[in-house]
Amino acid sequence: MNSLSSRIEVIKADITSLEVDAIVNAANSSLLGGGGVDGAIHKIAGPDLLAECKTLNGCAIGQAKITKGYKLPAKFVIHTVGPIYQENNKNQEQELRNCYLNSLIIAKEKKLATIAFSAISTGVYGYPVKEAAVIAVREVIIFLSDHKFPAKVFFCSFSEDHYNIYQELLNKWKSSLTEYPTSFNLE
Repeated sequence: MNSLSSRIEVIKADITSLEVDAIVNAANSSLLGGGGVDGAIHKIAGPDLLAECKTLNGCAIGQAKITKGYKLPAKFVIHTVGPIYQENNKNQEQELRNCYLNSLIIAKEKKLATIAFSAISTGVYGYPVKEAAVIAVREVIIFLSDHKFPAKVFFCSFSEDHYNIYQELLNKWKSSLTEYPTSFNLE
């Protein structure tokens, strides 16, 4: 198996253009499309994605559901609903962790080799990017340390600022000289 650090990469790209097994959509609870990344994914995938999403009966915060990718280069879309950021909300960190964990569980169960995450909850949901990135990177490292699938995880950033934050966190982890996620601190 590849070393853990080679299985995680930060890329600067439009997530809707990626040829991966699955992209993760930062969806709203209806799963029927919205703004930002969610709207772009629905627009490019076409009306069949909306039709399939209508059969899923929505999605709770922190949960994830999978659909086909339709006209997207990705084979599948994993839809997850992140929390709307509110200061002093004790549950939102766990809800955001669950978004990543449940998306990764689906990828593992489907034996998907490659998956790309957008920065869940950091757009209109207002989660501070650095806080959200720490949660995302930590959850992915912990999951991959125990599982063969997905073989490769991409953190896909559309902006240079987001890219730099994720890259800095990964570099910090890689320079900690450990492959074991319980012995590192990203903050």
